Amino acid sequence: MVNTRAILILFVSCSLCMGARAQTDHHSMEKIAQLIKDAAPGDTILVPPGIYEGNLRITKPIVLDGQDGATFDGLGKGSVVELTVANITLRNLTIRGSGSTVDHEPSGIRVLDGPVLIENNHLEDIYFGIDLRQSPDSIIRNNTIVGKELELGRRGDGIRLWWSHGCIVEDNQVRELRDMVFWYSENLKINRNRVSESRYGLHFMYSHETVLNENELTNNSVGIYLMYSNTITLLRNRIVNNRGTSGYGVGLKDCDDIKIENNVMLANRVGVYVDNSPSSIDSVGLIARNNFSFNEIGVLATPITHGNVIVENVFIENEEQVAVHGGGQLKLNTFSDAGVGNFWSDYAGFDLKGDGIGDSPYAPQNLFRTLLARQPNLRIFVHSPAQQAIEFASRAFPDLSPEPMFADPTPLSRPPKLDILEIPLKTSRVPMILLSMGLIVFGTLSAWFIARQAPLPLAELDRSIQS
Repeated sequence: MVNTRAILILFVSCSLCMGARAQTDHHSMEKIAQLIKDAAPGDTILVPPGIYEGNLRITKPIVLDGQDGATFDGLGKGSVVELTVANITLRNLTIRGSGSTVDHEPSGIRVLDGPVLIENNHLEDIYFGIDLRQSPDSIIRNNTIVGKELELGRRGDGIRLWWSHGCIVEDNQVRELRDMVFWYSENLKINRNRVSESRYGLHFMYSHETVLNENELTNNSVGIYLMYSNTITLLRNRIVNNRGTSGYGVGLKDCDDIKIENNVMLANRVGVYVDNSPSSIDSVGLIARNNFSFNEIGVLATPITHGNVIVENVFIENEEQVAVHGGGQLKLNTFSDAGVGNFWSDYAGFDLKGDGIGDSPYAPQNLFRTLLARQPNLRIFVHSPAQQAIEFASRAFPDLSPEPMFADPTPLSRPPKLDILEIPLKTSRVPMILLSMGLIVFGTLSAWFIARQAPLPLAELDRSIQS
């Protein structure tokens, strides 16, 4: 019985060792190329576990499945995998080690035709992540993409679409790259992606008719930037702590028919930046039912901005709720619609009727903020006695008070209920418990030390007082 058990244990151990060795066996990429050559179009190839070194160019519509045990390593040269025809599926692979020369833009996966399906892959140490060129109706789903250790300006894009209409990009995680960028691509669905530690989380150039839904953009220079792109809807995205040089949660540049609804803009330098959007006279932009909280500026717009309807938003404790870039006013925009405005945490009016609408307009007049818009360097005096003195002077001498940059005639007296994705707060009681225990121990030891001190004799106390 003992011998049988020993033999069984030895057999299992050998099997595990052989499996671990197979995972780390190194092969030439020619082995994969031969498997593809031998397969018929449409076949599924289950790649044996191991590390395959070199570059792979696929010219046949097949399914390549790594079974979560195969690694393609480009050894720092060129694009690791290149798909040249439509109807290719790439899944369950680890892809790493692309080149890093700027002129050839090497990628983890380069796609030259579509549609293709790229899902459940892990890309690391790559210059560009997944690069689609003229690959319509493709799906990029549930991939993790991590860039090379480069300065922000030298990185490649995590996911890039160029002239690729009708694509779906969803449930991907991208970090430490440059942008997820979409050029000349229309009718896209961008859902539930997470981008962090990058430059622009989602960047659109000349791309139209697209929905961005439930994406999470955190700790980037800019969350979402739309440029020269029309008919785009931003819905239920979480845009948090994007604080680079510009630091926009959402930036709009010369865009028409943009809808920004039910998003969270939290702790960015600027929640939403609007530059000449809408750009057409007959176009309307909608910024509605969003949460702007704890940003340096909630909404920042250029003086020529017009045609935006900004309603039912919640503005909570932003350093500036709304500001005009370079000074000016926003009278060509609407802050109330059908008798409903926005909630402002610094609104000082009353709601005597109890109908949820303030009795007086919200029309902030702030001399210091007006000066700050013209001279941004004055920001060094924010919350200083200098700011307080300027504000006191403007109240004491009403002639010094500037005209309001905008007015909300029907501000909300209580925050509306928003259909937004809540941000989970990762809190722990452990630090507070440790702090409390430390204070208790310190107090106990202090009391014990004081109690052990001998009382000073009364005669000696009298002498010390008299002296």
